[in-house]
Amino acid sequence: MKGDRYSLDALLPAEMAVKAEDIGVAKAGMSTVTTLALAVLAGAFIALGAVFSTTVASGAAGVLPGGLIRLLTGLVFSLGLILVVVGGAELFTGNTLIIMAWASRRLSHAALLRNWALVYAGNFVGALGTVALVYLSGQYAFDGGAVGAAALATARHKSELGFVQAVVLGILANGLVCLAVWLSLSARTTTDRILAVIFPITAFVAAGLEHSIANMYFVPIGILIRAFAPVSFWSAIGAAPADYASVNSTSFLLHNLLPVTIGNMIGGAVLVGATYWFVYLRRRSP
Repeated sequence: MKGDRYSLDALLPAEMAVKAEDIGVAKAGMSTVTTLALAVLAGAFIALGAVFSTTVASGAAGVLPGGLIRLLTGLVFSLGLILVVVGGAELFTGNTLIIMAWASRRLSHAALLRNWALVYAGNFVGALGTVALVYLSGQYAFDGGAVGAAALATARHKSELGFVQAVVLGILANGLVCLAVWLSLSARTTTDRILAVIFPITAFVAAGLEHSIANMYFVPIGILIRAFAPVSFWSAIGAAPADYASVNSTSFLLHNLLPVTIGNMIGGAVLVGATYWFVYLRRRSP
């Protein structure tokens, strides 16, 4: 066992499950201040991945085929989860895996819900803070307004999803996100962690799935652009705020964020966390 500590071999799934359970206990046991601080960072990290993704999409539009654009935007969006996993931060969607420690009765209901609530709130603060900074930077007006136009198109699409559709897209998205986190638990090196994250995250973005924390950036940035962008921006992109009437706070909260969050919880906690707990940990439970 002592030599295994220095092994470069990836952990096997059964070992990953034990590690996930231990990590869940540690996460739930962190102080409120530490949890919130790390959650704010995670919200900002995911938002930075979204900024990267929107910028690449705007530059590729009309130049590359749609499928290739989706592939590229997914690839660069992976930056967000790489920063979370390698840099260390608390992401609500990934923390749905704490259900494994709860199922093993190592956490109370209150401890589980406390972590989820604190991390969700912190993620929202971090994402909105990044939205404000990006808007104030004027980055949306780059390339003749193409970046802002791409942001508005994304926000409109997300705001117009049906409730059930958004739930299902959220289930699929966080299934992949939590699989990325799950695979990273097998890693022995930083390179392993990065490679484990890239393909599941690229897949969920390329497929057009819905991630609640990412949407805390994607839709609010569209709301700010629609509400406050100058006339020169709208002239540059040949559009008007009325063209994006669905991009508003009510649509964001009720038609996107609520159903997507529900879906993310099902996808992460049930499809990934509960499934791997059942396979590898149920016999270890008291």
